[in-house]
Amino acid sequence: MSIRYQEVTAKLQTEPKVWLVTGCAGFIGSNLLETLLRMGQKVVGLDNFATGHQYNLDEVKKTVTPEQWENFVFHEGDIRDLDACRKAVQGANYVLHQAALGSVPRSLSDPITTNSVNIDGFLNMLVAARDAQVQSFVYAASSSTYGDHEALPKVEDRIGRPLSPYAVTKYVNELYADVFTRAYGFGSVGLRYFNVFGKRQDPNGAYAAVIPKWVAAMIRGEDVVVNGDGETSRDFCFIDNVVQANILAALAQPDGINQVYNVAFNARTSLNELFEYLAKALGNNGIVYDKQPVYSEFRAGDVRHSQADISKAKNLLGYEPMHNIVQGLEVSMPWYTQFLR
Repeated sequence: MSIRYQEVTAKLQTEPKVWLVTGCAGFIGSNLLETLLRMGQKVVGLDNFATGHQYNLDEVKKTVTPEQWENFVFHEGDIRDLDACRKAVQGANYVLHQAALGSVPRSLSDPITTNSVNIDGFLNMLVAARDAQVQSFVYAASSSTYGDHEALPKVEDRIGRPLSPYAVTKYVNELYADVFTRAYGFGSVGLRYFNVFGKRQDPNGAYAAVIPKWVAAMIRGEDVVVNGDGETSRDFCFIDNVVQANILAALAQPDGINQVYNVAFNARTSLNELFEYLAKALGNNGIVYDKQPVYSEFRAGDVRHSQADISKAKNLLGYEPMHNIVQGLEVSMPWYTQFLR
């Protein structure tokens, strides 16, 4: 754990703050909620359950103490509703804006809804947070912003052309955040997530992320379908690393504000390697999967390779990822085997 993160968490535990987590019933949002409550913080949550789930909130409730759970106030609402955003942000010190419609394929099939949630909703949250004069605004950006820029590793100030409507929306978020700094003096921090994984990531539906989708198939003895030849690679980032980055960003030093950061591990894992890692981790938890993967067509809008340079986040935020892909799977697999059967 980074020295900066130890300092920040120690300070928060002695001086609790009020946090707004949008998308709190989702994968990343619920993990942020759990961590903050465990640290004795007061948390306001906003979610419309479009992609989040009540059972994620129920699980968080079981993992924290009754006293910690009493520090959570939930608002069911949509970020496309400015009044809902204003109500939720009232009294908050820090905003962690995670609410969005993820998935490249979803954006290709329904670009209008993706645009409405990710751009109109983002702008609503920016306006509401600016008007409420919050101390910091951290938002979920995306590695999809790098688009067709092929150089590796990915460095924050060098991007290409977007390859999907989703990527366009996430780039527009960064542009709006920058304009709000220049026009209104409202600071923010964007975190470009790279293939986050961990507990409470939804394995179901057409747009499920690869790790929970494959693990669920393996547990059920079903075929694992690989898009392309399996040599497509990603920089997989364990959820605890993402939680750390959000909290560090919320309490960033002045030179770390009004920036965009890669949040990843800085390593490439091919889909073929991922398949082997998952099978081994399942085996370590008593589940044997002896099928070979089934290969299909490449997926539209996908980049071939992805890997992040995380030196900027290390230098300006004090970010130090604790888990690589194998370590993260070891931590996650007991949850997967319990909840994905």
